[in-house]
Amino acid sequence: MTEVPEAFERIRRADFLPAGSQNRAAEDAPVSIGGGQTNSQPSTVRRMLELLDVRPGQRVLDVGAGSGWTTALLATLTGARGAVLGLELDADLAEWGAQNLAAYQMEWARLEVANPHILGAPEEGPWDRILVSAGTTRLPEHLADQLAVDGILVIPVDGQLIRVTLDSGERHISSHGPYRFVPLRGSWQS
Repeated sequence: MTEVPEAFERIRRADFLPAGSQNRAAEDAPVSIGGGQTNSQPSTVRRMLELLDVRPGQRVLDVGAGSGWTTALLATLTGARGAVLGLELDADLAEWGAQNLAAYQMEWARLEVANPHILGAPEEGPWDRILVSAGTTRLPEHLADQLAVDGILVIPVDGQLIRVTLDSGERHISSHGPYRFVPLRGSWQS
């Protein structure tokens, strides 16, 4: 089983940064990737992945996939028996992220342009794990409803990192400290 530290060793952050910013890959800081988006701070990503507790063979949804870095990390954690779908609202960023991801040749992972009217991918669910790398002011119920039984959702809500677990059909929510993220976008919020 691949653990989070091993995934970070396998997937080089520099491969998911713009050419002019690759020298910043070792910094524990967010790095701009264009379109008002960032490649998140490594310590934050590490914490999110630890809370997500991804297991081999699981189906994982990555919302706000950006450069493809988190999608590649998640695919490393699921292994080839799993399936990972990264969604990114910005079409140019999604195309670049998909190219970054393709360089790692993980056929069980893909990154696509998100539908601005639908949060997540309910038609492909339920999902064992859902990671959201953009902040929102409220827990999106429609997204939480896409969890499989015993599923986990990790999402920044109102400045707090929230972990939602669905344990035998019962939802449990816990908070794991303050974090800052770019805002989650899409017409579903209105």
